[in-house]
Amino acid sequence: MSGHSKWHSIKHKKGAADAKRGKIFTKLIKEITVAARLGGGDPDGNPRLRQAIAAAKAENMPKENIARAIKKGTGELEGTSYEEASYEGYGPGGVALLVDCLTDNRNRAVAEVKHLFERHGGSLGEPGCVAWIFDTKGLITFEKDKVDEEQLLELALEAGAEDVKEEETQFEVITDPADFEAVKQAIDEAGLSYTLAEITKIPKNTVKLEGKQAEQMLKLMQGLEDNEDVNNVYANFDIPDDVLEALS
Repeated sequence: MSGHSKWHSIKHKKGAADAKRGKIFTKLIKEITVAARLGGGDPDGNPRLRQAIAAAKAENMPKENIARAIKKGTGELEGTSYEEASYEGYGPGGVALLVDCLTDNRNRAVAEVKHLFERHGGSLGEPGCVAWIFDTKGLITFEKDKVDEEQLLELALEAGAEDVKEEETQFEVITDPADFEAVKQAIDEAGLSYTLAEITKIPKNTVKLEGKQAEQMLKLMQGLEDNEDVNNVYANFDIPDDVLEALS
């Protein structure tokens, strides 16, 4: 999973400073709205909303934008009605992909996702074809030179983390989704700096890519994540960090 989590860390760091900030806000607002619609507007009793708000705050979204999105979800304000849709398929080299959408037009969403797969050397598959490869987990990543390994290991495991993995340039704290907030809170209280903290889907196995296939894969990822209907993309590619940095 190192390549995939590294990709998301790079994307997260770039996202705070580049011109795609508006798209990031749009996706976050849609997630907050849907979370509030499905589970109510109180984040204390709605874990999905609580996570969505935390993600929005991490991107420095103004409080009034968050409040407005919640009210649209609960019906206090008029807003667009979004529905959830998930698609599965294969990328270059047989990489497994899960694509979660929040859309007001399911036909448009599936047509555009299918087009992006085919344009970048992939193919859309049947429901269930790759979902079994992924487990839902909490993930918190740290740059190696920004954190003490022993301190992180002790703190994370005591707080309830399942594992702490060492990759080429980062440490990855893995948690059960139910324990994610407790582990993140312990890390926040200790003042440790992380590059990414989210509930995500982690693959049980990975596919190594290099050269043209690696380039195609990242173009497919970028195309999907730039699409207005796509909320999250998960993949099991593993691309060497130096190649990933260069291509990203």
